[in-house]
Amino acid sequence: MQLVLEQLVGSELPLAAWESAVLPARVADYDPEWLDRLCFSGRVGWGRLSPAPKVVGGRNPNARMPAPLRTNPIALYQRENLKDWLMLAHANSAVELSVTSQTVFDMLKTGGALFFTELLGHSGLLPSQVEDALSQLAALGLVTSDSFDGLRALLVPSNKRPTFGRNVTKRRRKTNLASIEFAGRWSLLPRNGESPAAAGHSNGAGPRDASIEKFARMFLRRYGIVFRRLLERESFPITWYELGRVYRRWEARGEIRGGYFVGGISGEQFALPEAIGLLRSIRKRSSNGELITLSAADPLNLQGILTPGARIPAFTANRVLFCDGLPIAALEAGEIRKLSDAPVSDLEIETALKVGKLRPSLRPYYK
Repeated sequence: MQLVLEQLVGSELPLAAWESAVLPARVADYDPEWLDRLCFSGRVGWGRLSPAPKVVGGRNPNARMPAPLRTNPIALYQRENLKDWLMLAHANSAVELSVTSQTVFDMLKTGGALFFTELLGHSGLLPSQVEDALSQLAALGLVTSDSFDGLRALLVPSNKRPTFGRNVTKRRRKTNLASIEFAGRWSLLPRNGESPAAAGHSNGAGPRDASIEKFARMFLRRYGIVFRRLLERESFPITWYELGRVYRRWEARGEIRGGYFVGGISGEQFALPEAIGLLRSIRKRSSNGELITLSAADPLNLQGILTPGARIPAFTANRVLFCDGLPIAALEAGEIRKLSDAPVSDLEIETALKVGKLRPSLRPYYK
C-alpha cells in the first residue's frame, strides 16, 4: 500500500475515484482501514492542492460550492512534502464563503486543529451545518483532517451515518459506516504564502527550485518514462522547461537516461534505468489476451496523449478497457465505444467495462 501511494502522491483525482477505482486496481483486497491507518500515523495526508474556482454567494447562507465534493480533485501526499506541493500550487484567490463555512474557517484559523465535537460546541451550529461547511472548505482546498474517514463520511447523508453517543461503537460495527466524529481533528491547509517552504532550503536552491526537483523525481517514479505531453494530466502549474533542466542535469550525472523510448512522441524523453529494461521485456513478451479495466480518472488513462484518438474524459464512471496493454474500448456516459478491432467479443467487452469489483464496505459511499 505504501509503495502504491508513493507512485500516486500529489496526483489530484476525483474524490470518488480513489477508493472505488484507483487504489483497488493496484492493491489486492484493498481495505479502507489501511488508508486511515496511514493518515492517522502522520505519514499520509489528503487535501485539494490546486486552486479552486471562486464561490459565488459571499455571506449568502445558501452559497454552494461549484461542484459536489465527490467530483472535486483530491490529492494524497506524504506529509513531509506538503510544503513543496503547496509551494508549486498557485495560492487560492479570495473566495467568498457562506456564513456557516466562514464561521468554521475562522474557528480553525484561531483555534488550530479541532475535533468535530469541538467545532459543534464552540460554533453553536447544528451538526448538519458544520458538515456542510467542512464539505465546502474541503472542496475549496482549505481544510484537511487527521484521517480519510472524515472525508469519506461527508459522502454519506448524515441521517444514514451513526451519530456520536453511547451506542455508537455497536452501531458503527453493525452498519460499517464512517462517522465524522471518528475522523480526528480538522485543520486548515496553509495557503497564501503560509507554507513553511517559503523559508527556503538548506541546499542553497530557491524554494521553488527545490520543490520542482521533488516533483520531477515523483513524476518520473510515477510513469517510469516522462515527456512533455504527460504534464497534461497534472494539476501543478509546472512547465516542461523547468523539468527539462532538472532531467538534463540528472542525465549528465548518469542517474537517468535520455533518448527516444516511446514511438510517436516528439521532443525530449527521460527514463529511469529500470524502466528501459521493463520496456524491453514487454516487447519480447508474447500476447496472452489479458484484459484490464481502469477508471478514466486513473493517471494511466493516457488515451489521446500516449495513444491516438480522442481523449476519454477523466470522470470516475468512465472506464477504459486494455487488451495486452492497448486500449480497445471505453465506457463514456454509459455508452460503450470501441477503440480498436481487437479480437475480443462484444460480451467480453461489455462485461469487463460494466462489472465492478467495489468492496462491500465501500458501496455506501461510492455506489
